[in-house]
Amino acid sequence: MVPAMTSRTIPRFISFLAALLLATAPAFAAPAKAPKAAPPLTVESLLAQAHTAIDKGDTELAVRLAQSAIVADPARPTSYVALGDIYAEAGQADYARNFYDAALGIDPAEPNALKALSALDHGRTDTTANAAR
Repeated sequence: MVPAMTSRTIPRFISFLAALLLATAPAFAAPAKAPKAAPPLTVESLLAQAHTAIDKGDTELAVRLAQSAIVADPARPTSYVALGDIYAEAGQADYARNFYDAALGIDPAEPNALKALSALDHGRTDTTANAAR
């Protein structure tokens, strides 16, 4: 139960509030600078981050970033190729093939998907990501 305020406690409470206000006055006097806004995420930036993550050996992060690129623009075949490349490098050829096929479903002449599928068919992992290095 909260004790009732009496005529004696009210002045103490007001003094406490005044002291608190004075102690925090500098925080109210000058507004803080707004934090610098992060650059907007684009498909290109997501794929660049995915390539950086795979270079660092963080396959899980690379997959999530490439998936985010697909969600951001599902009609862009290069995102599917990038995710296929990540799976191919991770030794998961079946997943890679699915994403290369998805890219070809959008653009049947997608050269990087065609090249990567050919490499998978020949048992190689020289994906477009490896060829770019």
